[in-house]
Amino acid sequence: MVVVPATTAPDTRPDVDEASSTADAWVTIVWNDPVNLMTYVTYVFQTHFGYAREKAERLMRQVHEEGRAVVSTGNREAMEVDVQAMHSYGLWATLQRSGD
Repeated sequence: MVVVPATTAPDTRPDVDEASSTADAWVTIVWNDPVNLMTYVTYVFQTHFGYAREKAERLMRQVHEEGRAVVSTGNREAMEVDVQAMHSYGLWATLQRSGD
């Protein structure tokens, strides 16, 4: 049983069913390129997303070995920010609707 302190405001957000939240999900994809070193890509994932080294290295290896990796998921606006950030680091990134 969870006890909520009396000072906590009630959740007033509207209920969102799972289907509509999934429909609003977008992903940021980082693509392999012949320019950036694997250590640099790992550094970017750690720096921008705050990923632990192990997760950043796993995603970097996926980019390197499979040609791409989904590095973040969220609403379209947030994914546009992540794509622009990846571009500012010199990485090739795109966004697409999740599940496409």
